[in-house]
Amino acid sequence: MSESHADGGAWIRRFHPSPDADVRLVCFPHAGGSASFFHALSRDLAPGVEVLSVQYPGRQDRRGEPNITDMTQLADRAAEALLPVLTAPAAPDSGTPFALFGHSMGSTLAYEVARRLQAAGHRAAALFVSGRRAPQRVVDDGLHQLSDEDIVTDIMALDGTDTPVFGDPEVLSLVLPSIRADYRAAETYRYAPGPLLDCPIHAMTGFSDPRVPAGELHHWAACTEGPFTLDVFSGGHFYLTAGHAEVTRGLAERLLPTPVAG
Repeated sequence: MSESHADGGAWIRRFHPSPDADVRLVCFPHAGGSASFFHALSRDLAPGVEVLSVQYPGRQDRRGEPNITDMTQLADRAAEALLPVLTAPAAPDSGTPFALFGHSMGSTLAYEVARRLQAAGHRAAALFVSGRRAPQRVVDDGLHQLSDEDIVTDIMALDGTDTPVFGDPEVLSLVLPSIRADYRAAETYRYAPGPLLDCPIHAMTGFSDPRVPAGELHHWAACTEGPFTLDVFSGGHFYLTAGHAEVTRGLAERLLPTPVAG
């Protein structure tokens, strides 16, 4: 993949390029997550939906870069990388509608990127938010100040992380700095009032998510002038993994004029 500014450089992964897609879906991972979390979603939505998965600094092939611990900076840089891909007049992708999807911390980031794109004159077709309080309701649980051991315990309680990682001390030592940095970015984020989004917001969550009660997601409705929906799936914070097929179908139904088979 080219690292040029025009294709998002280090920030964007296209696991299944689909140049003739009806719509592009930009996906933002959870705290400690990486672009590869959305590989299966990319595979199963292609070719009708082309998934662009955002890779944050400090993980996988960007491990040598410092983590970003400030949500505003993270949103600024992600939006800057996405603008040429999604909206620049000379870009090959221009004219193709785009939507944004974020899980957990990624929901807040997707929302802030949507605000920046809209302010630049580029409206998203939809914003999908998953397993996260609305931005004006974010609370600081102090997770980024926990010991390494307590962070691991907290993550394990969320029911879906790749548990083999936590049995390998060497891998764990590589992952924890990114988790802590993302927790800090998420928990120190402070909502700044501004123009509402003018696209639909589709909220999604797991019924038994121990982090965010399902009812909390109704507050996302206050972030848009457009329609709001809430879909509750069985499962916990990482319901996306166990409920992959159902989630994929739901996204396809909202994004495509004719949903993909399966």
